[in-house]
Amino acid sequence: MRKTPIAQQHSLPLLDHLARLGRRAAESSLEPSGLRPRHFFALRMLREQGSSSQQGLSEILRLDPSNVVGLLNELEERGLIVRRRDPADRRRHIVELSASGEHELDATQGRLSRAEDEVLRGLTSQERVTFHELLVRATSGQLPEPGCSGSAVQTEDKTSL
Repeated sequence: MRKTPIAQQHSLPLLDHLARLGRRAAESSLEPSGLRPRHFFALRMLREQGSSSQQGLSEILRLDPSNVVGLLNELEERGLIVRRRDPADRRRHIVELSASGEHELDATQGRLSRAEDEVLRGLTSQERVTFHELLVRATSGQLPEPGCSGSAVQTEDKTSL
């Protein structure tokens, strides 16, 4: 087998292939819960950031407020979030992760972790840490806007894994 000189090695085709494998694994992991990537991302942000106004969540998710209302309606119908009026400003809604939302998020994160383990099985745990750090550095300042097609976080499907 002939070794390709480093100057002629191209990582983008490999990254594209890995992204496809990861996307399929993530979608399969979300399927049992009926969550879409954007649902998962919103639930995760509520856990990490705590309760939020709808407007604040719109800013965190980088979504148009009207899209956030639809997203929250879907999550509320499933009992995964709770919306209540802000006592300080009755025009504002506060959004919180419900106990069911916490449970669903835990289960989904477990499935996603197992899927990531499978996709990255060729790497040791230390190599995974290094790989993640390299990806963060490589994408610094280049992360796509959530609504962009093909982005990790999309208006229709959010996947921030």
